[in-house]
Amino acid sequence: MMMKTMGARLTMALLMIITVLTIVMAQQADLQQPPPPPMLPEEEVGGCSRTFFSALVQLIPCRAAVAPFSPIPPTEMCCSAVVTLGRPCLCLLANGPPLSGIDRSMALQLPQRCSANFPPCDVIN
Repeated sequence: MMMKTMGARLTMALLMIITVLTIVMAQQADLQQPPPPPMLPEEEVGGCSRTFFSALVQLIPCRAAVAPFSPIPPTEMCCSAVVTLGRPCLCLLANGPPLSGIDRSMALQLPQRCSANFPPCDVIN
């Protein structure tokens, strides 16, 4: 009988140790994840209530004008989207993740090419 009690206690102790180790390892895994990308200062995003992807969708008409080595000027629809989005949303996009098929420097020139006259975005990346 005493052996059964000691066996049960040993089993409980091992289960507790395994549980604690699992929790500690999970917390360490969370700490080892890369930090999130830098965010724009609050005043920079202020006028842009859109997310990165919803702002990006609105700039679909500009895709041909911002493709690498593209000689195509921005269309009227593109310039309208640029003006509608405004500087905060454009800067949000400029500081977002890189996008395949988009030349970031050409995208940053859209306000000037569309005569929107926004000040240039500060690129954080």
